[in-house]
Amino acid sequence: MKNKIHSALASSKADYTEIRIEEKESVRVAFRGKNLEVANANSDRGGMVRCLVKDKGWGVATFNDLDDLRSKVDQAYRCARVGSVLEPIELSPAEPVVTTLSASMRNDFRLVPLSDKKALVEYYNGILLGFDGRIVDTRAIYADSFSRIIFANSEGSWIEQEKPSAAFMAVAIAKEGDNVQQGIESVATNGEDGWDVVLGRDELARKAARTALGLLTAKPVKAGRYTVVANPKLASVFIHEAFGHLSEADFIYENPKAREMMTLGRRFGKGILNVYDDGSIPGLRGTTLYDDEGTPARRNWLIREGVLVGRLHSRQTAAKMGESPTGNARAVSYRFAPIVRMTNTAIDNGTTSFEDMIGDIELGIYACDYYGGETKFEDFSFSSGHAWMIRDGKIAEMAKDVTLAGNLFTTLDNVDAVGNDFAWDESPSGCGKFGQVPLHVGQGAPHIRVRDVVIGGE
Repeated sequence: MKNKIHSALASSKADYTEIRIEEKESVRVAFRGKNLEVANANSDRGGMVRCLVKDKGWGVATFNDLDDLRSKVDQAYRCARVGSVLEPIELSPAEPVVTTLSASMRNDFRLVPLSDKKALVEYYNGILLGFDGRIVDTRAIYADSFSRIIFANSEGSWIEQEKPSAAFMAVAIAKEGDNVQQGIESVATNGEDGWDVVLGRDELARKAARTALGLLTAKPVKAGRYTVVANPKLASVFIHEAFGHLSEADFIYENPKAREMMTLGRRFGKGILNVYDDGSIPGLRGTTLYDDEGTPARRNWLIREGVLVGRLHSRQTAAKMGESPTGNARAVSYRFAPIVRMTNTAIDNGTTSFEDMIGDIELGIYACDYYGGETKFEDFSFSSGHAWMIRDGKIAEMAKDVTLAGNLFTTLDNVDAVGNDFAWDESPSGCGKFGQVPLHVGQGAPHIRVRDVVIGGE
């Protein structure tokens, strides 16, 4: 295979050529209620050639047959030749990388029979179904995958990487009369945990059921402006969705409004606020030691002491903006060309304890987890998974239907406390952009406190 790839690269007439080959084995088991929805194992193999003709543009060719790579290179080159660009495309210089990165798992999930995976998911599903008579529906889902990726380019890079991933999700649906609520808990790993990450997760299933049942009696929050304390899960998805996407340089340089908003040196918050993206941290959902252009991962500071200091790049966007590539050119599979994407994005740890964070709040909201939301430039709206009222410095009754909305820059400036209890979100987070979904990403944060947040509710 190595000789075949090198020969194909040498045959290219393009200014720059890269070949990416991926082999992937995957398993999925899912129960819904008492029924087994799916239990299957799949394998997939394919690749992509990407050619750049600087004064014309990019050309790509995807394929599943690896026998005639030279013809795929020629096809991608001919596609590039018919392109048209306003100005020549440049790539930021990069040193060639030659390395092989093998994955190590303490308990390799590939060695676990599909029947054992089905049995474990069925067991967790039984916990959900038997928890309480008001649990009327459930979902229990297990998924794993193991990818082997080869990346080679015309500059001399040859990178082989293995990437394992395993995840479990428990969903409980509770009903009382017309009142229907759900609880969701999940866990995932891209590291050495392997099969062990899903063992002993009885309490995770019970927590999903308890949340659904608690929301049956929770009262909707009254709409208004509140001081909000966000738990690490909600704080981390907020920084990913509302800020992280704005930091992706392809979005910035293609949008005049974004360039104006995301000017380096602009103050976004108080000195306690620090945000980074880092694909080099072992075992996290978004970890990729080399991106899909062969650029090594690193810690990229985006906000330091409240000031915007960086953004995320591919080699093309880095050259366009006169900056350095950051290891953020990523593709969801060999079927897609790499684009600028986050890896593991986080609010850095602070110094405030949770008790001190809520201690002086007379009336506020403790918002936990997330169901989803949307962003539009600097405006955002997120729904928390569940919430609790804060009364006189104490956590009080459970609340529901809590939607947080506002302007990103105003909200970041209103962050007046950052917790000392940083945690990575263990959920199997998947990010979407330009039709590439779900890309594995990680997100983390401590608790944060935000003043004057608009809350939708009753």
